[in-house]
Amino acid sequence: MGRKSEDSFGKKIQTLREEKGLTLEALSRETGYPVEVIREVEEGKVAPPVSLVLQLGRTFKIDMEPLQGGQEKEASKRRARSHKKRVASYAYAPLTQPGEEKHLRAYRVTIDPQTEHKGVEYHHEGEEFVYVLDGGIIIQVGQNATNLKKGGSIHFNSSLHHKLSNPFKDTAELLVVIYVP
Repeated sequence: MGRKSEDSFGKKIQTLREEKGLTLEALSRETGYPVEVIREVEEGKVAPPVSLVLQLGRTFKIDMEPLQGGQEKEASKRRARSHKKRVASYAYAPLTQPGEEKHLRAYRVTIDPQTEHKGVEYHHEGEEFVYVLDGGIIIQVGQNATNLKKGGSIHFNSSLHHKLSNPFKDTAELLVVIYVP
């Protein structure tokens, strides 16, 4: 990301917004996302969360997929590489059907007692949902640490730095669902 070319997703969103006569503040009210997030998407600094893409589609009353253009092929390759790395890890067991081009993946993740989870593709665009099936973990997302026990869950923007650890005496079993644009 980081570059705002004329055919970038962010530039297309900015053009749509301006054609509709919407300010960043008005689009923020329509989508429920902060002005700063929309600005960063338009500037190409961050990939939009899935829920923002859906809200933009509703706001503009259009199908958003064609706007992503040639970016989809590169994103598909990136998703495939990430999936292969995760599956190669001892801790990740895929739960979703094969299909490396898929945006949504589910894994069963095991974290041994009193260990930090080895980061496998920790920094990626998209969203992540973690549900504790058994045991407990501490997950740090950005500066916030959350202690989750069996039945607990967390959902976050996975481009934020995040780290899992199991400081407890029992093995932790997790359901991890990852959406990568």
